[in-house]
Amino acid sequence: MPDGKLKKQRLSVVSPAPHPANIFVPVYRRVRRGVVSIITQEKSPGTYLSLPRNLLHLFVPELNDPPAPPKNHFGSGFIIHPQGYILTNAHVIKNASRIDVKLDHFQTPFTGMPVWTDDKRDLAVVKIKSPRPLPALSLGTSRDADIGEWVLAVGNPFGLEHTVTVGIISGKNRPLKVGRRYYKNVIQTDAAINPGNSGGPLINLQGKVIGMNTLIIYPSQCLGFAIPMEEIRPHIKRYLPQ
Repeated sequence: MPDGKLKKQRLSVVSPAPHPANIFVPVYRRVRRGVVSIITQEKSPGTYLSLPRNLLHLFVPELNDPPAPPKNHFGSGFIIHPQGYILTNAHVIKNASRIDVKLDHFQTPFTGMPVWTDDKRDLAVVKIKSPRPLPALSLGTSRDADIGEWVLAVGNPFGLEHTVTVGIISGKNRPLKVGRRYYKNVIQTDAAINPGNSGGPLINLQGKVIGMNTLIIYPSQCLGFAIPMEEIRPHIKRYLPQ
């Protein structure tokens, strides 16, 4: 056998196959510009406001101290319409005196304005004014997703923008009650979800959003839950441009 053919055969034998983890890289690259970080400011509510001003010092000596700075809270969201409409959880923007929205391809954050909130379903739509159309994510459904299927969670946990975690769908159609809020149908995943991930997308390997990451259970690990997109879409359609 000629030396050239032998070398080609040897090369074909020893050439490594693509690493399985690389299947997640193109998915993230496809969706990253459509995922946003949300930073809200919450002012501390006043205390003893019903008391006469001249008596306040008797009960609240700390009124003479400088006012406490507003608290910052982190959350996530994703673009659902090119004209600047963003989906997130209602609890992410609740009691916010200011909403800042950071996009991957803009240096300066945008001011977000609530368009619609539904505390019962934990859904909210926020609008920003962008100088150009924004890359909206492709919305899918979890109906066709199988338990054991790979998914990616992208978000802003603890202010760490565009953090990506990977896991599988651990369960579907889970009813869950948290405080006064009842989720009748959520997706369970073992992809790491932390405070600040709320409102971010749960994405399949086709780059479609199948759910919105919403909550975790402490102190258990690897128990994250997302609201399926098919549960969300009927409620947000009327608030988006046609």
